[in-house]
Formats: sequence, C-alpha cells, structure tokens
Amino acid sequence: MGGESIRVGVLLPTREAVMSGRLDAAPLLALAERVEAAGYDSIWVGDSLLARPRFEPLTLLAAVAARTRRCLLGTAVLLPALRHPLVLAHAVATVDRVAEGRLVLGVGIAPDSRAVRREFENAGVPFAQRVGRLVESLAICRQLWTDAGERGLTFQGRYWSLDEARLLPTPHRAGGPPIWMGGEVAAATERAGRLAEGWMPNSVTPEAWAEGWARVLATARAERGTTARPTPALYTTLNVGRDARTAEAELRRFVEGYYAAPYEAIARVQGFHAGDAASCLERLQGFARAGARHVVLRFGGGDQAEQLERTTREILPRLRA
Repeated sequence: MGGESIRVGVLLPTREAVMSGRLDAAPLLALAERVEAAGYDSIWVGDSLLARPRFEPLTLLAAVAARTRRCLLGTAVLLPALRHPLVLAHAVATVDRVAEGRLVLGVGIAPDSRAVRREFENAGVPFAQRVGRLVESLAICRQLWTDAGERGLTFQGRYWSLDEARLLPTPHRAGGPPIWMGGEVAAATERAGRLAEGWMPNSVTPEAWAEGWARVLATARAERGTTARPTPALYTTLNVGRDARTAEAELRRFVEGYYAAPYEAIARVQGFHAGDAASCLERLQGFARAGARHVVLRFGGGDQAEQLERTTREILPRLRA
C-alpha cells in the first residue's frame, strides 16, 4: 500500500437526522466530538437545500470547529452554484478562521435528477449552468481569499461581476482552504486535475477509482507541472454489521429510503458495501492498494454509534497499518 499512511474521516449523518425527525443539532455535535476522540482524521457534512434536506453544512461546521481541535473539517460535497460567490467566500473564510485552518472545501455539481433540478429552479439557478457556475465561483473565491489590496477585486465574468470587492477576514490558510472535487467521467477528472487540490469520488470499484485517479494526476501534472500531487481520496458508504445478512438488509433499506430509488440502480453509480468488519476492511484495503490515501466513510443504515465503535475497534488500526 506504499509508505504513506491512510487518513480516515467520518460523514456526520445530517440527512439521516432530518429523515428520522431528529432536528436537534446537539447529537451531531456530540458525534463529531466522539469521532475526533476516537482518533479519526476528519469530519465531513453533506449539502442540499431541498432535494435531500439537511443541516446547512458551513453553519454546522462552524459549530463543529468550535467543539474540536485536531480533525480536518470538510464538505462532502458543497454545491457552489447555489450560492453567490461573494457570500460563499465570506462564509468559507469565517469557518476556516474558526477552525484555524482545518477546513477542506469539497465541491460538486450535483447529480441530474428531478429533485435536484427542482432544487436549482427554486434557488433561481439554471441547472444547465451548474458546471460553469462552479468553475467561475471557485475562481472568484480564490481571488477574494487572497488579499487584493486596498481597492479589492474587480471581476467581470459570465455569471457574476464584482466591483472593488475586498473580503475581510481572509481565511486562516493563505489563499484559502484546499478544494477537493469528485466525479469519474472524463470531464470531471479533467476538471479536478486542472482546478483542485484533492479528488474524492464515490467509486464503485478500486479499478474504477484507479482509472479515474490516473486521469486526474495526468491532467494535474500537464496543467500545473510534474510536481503537482492532488490528495487521492475516496467517499464511500459502509454498513459495518455483526453479520453480512443483517448489514445488507440495513444498507438496502437505507439507500432506497435515502434516494427513493431501487438499490441496484444507485449501486451501479455509487460505492456501497455491507458486511462484517473483516469484509468492510478488505473492501477499503482494495482502494488503499489502488492509491487512495484519505477515505471518508458514510455509515448506511443501522446504529451509527455502534458502527462507529466497531469501525474504530476493528477497522481503523488495521487500515492504517
């Protein structure tokens, strides 16, 4: 697996909390503290306005930042197209200040579904513009995160324009937090290689991950020089059960309830695995052998606390080894 250690993070179940009617933030913040105390490397939250309602990610991460000291804090993933880039840049800079430079901005364009298209429509954003708006928004954010002098940033783009906009405070990290992107199709891997500091797809197999990573790395080195090395990451969903049959049933119920679609249809395009700890470890080790060096875990269905405990005890040390 190479000499570089594997870093492991956990996605907070913000969507699952809303689905189950548990709307208090306190349990999520307590879980974040538990994740850090258990020795994980990062804590993540997802993003959606209407398609899959949940807590607003940057607001929640600011609270998590105040309750933690060591873990990286990330969005998996945030949709920049739904926000004005000046507002986004300001919020991100503030969270990065609260987190003292621990923020990772994972971004995406959103999948094509009826619910997501309705979400964009309600936000006043043409769905067909989501890629262009993502790229332009990130360009604006990065310029705002760099001190533009007394006169600020003047920008005229396709979607937004700014006139002498000077953002203060700038982020804790000079130039802003690292940006990670996902996606395995050719356009997505080229975009990640050209623009991002990390790649975090939701791969179905280690082989698919390795093929995508090769394209990301080739593009990064062609565009930014031979020393370019984005972080090779993975977002994946596990149900770490006591036995395979129970875990598989829980995962199926979770996926079909979460996406309102048949499990088989979703599993063709997203990475899922259910089984005991040994089976889940073997699954993750396959991605580690392929080159993934930061793994973000979402626990699908069942008791989140129990799965976290089992993963901490039976998977985490062995995966890092």
